[in-house]
This record gives sequence, structure tokens and C-alpha cells, in this order.
Amino acid sequence: MNGIRLLCDTNPLIYLLNGNMETAEYLDGKQLWISVITELELFGKQNLNKNEIKEINALVDNCFVAELNPQIKQITKNLMQEKSVKLPDAIIAATSVYLDIPLLTFDAGFEKLDDIKLILLEL
Repeated sequence: MNGIRLLCDTNPLIYLLNGNMETAEYLDGKQLWISVITELELFGKQNLNKNEIKEINALVDNCFVAELNPQIKQITKNLMQEKSVKLPDAIIAATSVYLDIPLLTFDAGFEKLDDIKLILLEL
């Protein structure tokens, strides 16, 4: 790893799991962090087969998982009071703020959050 730390939103990881090579190349060599919310969202697809579950678990095992803690919860509360943002996105954004690392996403909705360092990918 080259020392570049990123917090990955769920959607880049879904693209990665679906074989998107551009996403794979972008993530290559980076230290990946995910929120516990992202970990849970990866399992949100109905009727995952055993191989898909194995792939998701392998991906999660190669990431650092940030659990909820009092500081992330407080930042989440502040974000939800200041901006109109859904709870999962608020927790992911708060995790980025808490860890002080950029959030990598395809979701332009994060642009309205001033406190995060955002890397917005486009397909």
C-alpha cells in the first residue's frame, strides 16, 4: 500500500464486486476504510449466493472497518441537524470526518456536506 487512505462509500465497492475495472484500478494500492454501515449495506442485496457472500467477506477482510463510537455518533447528529441527509449517508460522512480521510463515492448527494473531503467518481 502506498499510504493513501480512503473511506469507501458502498457504491464503489459494489462496482468493484461487479467487476468494474476502472474502480479496481483506482482502489489498487490504497488503504481502504469502510464504515460499519457500508459493511452491512454490502449484504443488503437479496438472495446472495454462497460465492457472493464469500467475495463480500473477502473484500471486507481487506478493509479497515470503522465501528460506531461516541464521536462518530455526535458528528452524525450534527450532520443530520444541519443538512438533509439520510442516516446511513450521515454515518458514512461522519466516519470520514472522524478519521480525517477522503470519502470516495459515486453519490453526488455528498457534495452538499461541507465538512467532508470528497472524491466524487463518475462512470
